[in-house]
Amino acid sequence: MAILCLIPLIHTLAISFSSNVAVVSSQVILWPVDFTLDSYDYVLKNNQFTQSLLITMKRVALGIIINMFLTMLIAYPLSKEAKSFKWRTVYAWVFVFTMLFSGGLIPVYMVVRATGLLDSIWALILPGAVPVFNVVLLLNFFRGLPKELEEAAFIDGAGHWVTLWKVYVPLSVPALVTVGLFVIVGHWNSWFDGIIYMNSSENYPLQSYLRTVVVERSMSSISFSDIQKEVGRINDRTLKAAQIFLAALPILILYPFLQKYFMKGIVLGSVKG
Repeated sequence: MAILCLIPLIHTLAISFSSNVAVVSSQVILWPVDFTLDSYDYVLKNNQFTQSLLITMKRVALGIIINMFLTMLIAYPLSKEAKSFKWRTVYAWVFVFTMLFSGGLIPVYMVVRATGLLDSIWALILPGAVPVFNVVLLLNFFRGLPKELEEAAFIDGAGHWVTLWKVYVPLSVPALVTVGLFVIVGHWNSWFDGIIYMNSSENYPLQSYLRTVVVERSMSSISFSDIQKEVGRINDRTLKAAQIFLAALPILILYPFLQKYFMKGIVLGSVKG
């Protein structure tokens, strides 16, 4: 099953490293034919690709800070029992309700437009600033932590704010890294909001830009005949393959470093020792 999942990626990588003639003649399967780096050289010199990449990196940086901060602030009080937080159940259902029902695309767009967020990076971050699913995962992890630690912190004079950052957060690293990985992948792979909220293609995040390249076969008025005259060894398929692989590369690099935390944090509701 793992090999079957890797085959499309390997095929795309092989195309990106192959020459124009080899790709057009269908010689490339899982290994580059007539190896060349011309596609990557052109892509990295493409201003729109690099600009969309920077926008996505900025989005991920801001998104991970805002999403994680709000997720922890919401998950901590909702992890308390009803006798400690009287309206806990009411607030919990308010958040769960947003998972089950949505106002729809048009009302959300009208809110984003009315608040002046169109064509800005905040239109990609603030509408999804509170990922409720992540809140549910984290509050279940908080519930599994020993209550004696919280009671000891209160006896020592700590309040809820200090208890959250000095007790809960250090003990929840696996869960926080897991939720953080979900946030990073979500922001990195998101493309639809960029299409909706950005009036100019210059403000597209990376995945929105790739969607226009791969699906709409548009590279912002780039003429492939001119490219082939200049380079001679690339075409639209090799360029698309190079951009797709470059877009996936950061996540492929990041995941192995977070895997050990992911394996621990994925069992958020398990019995704790």
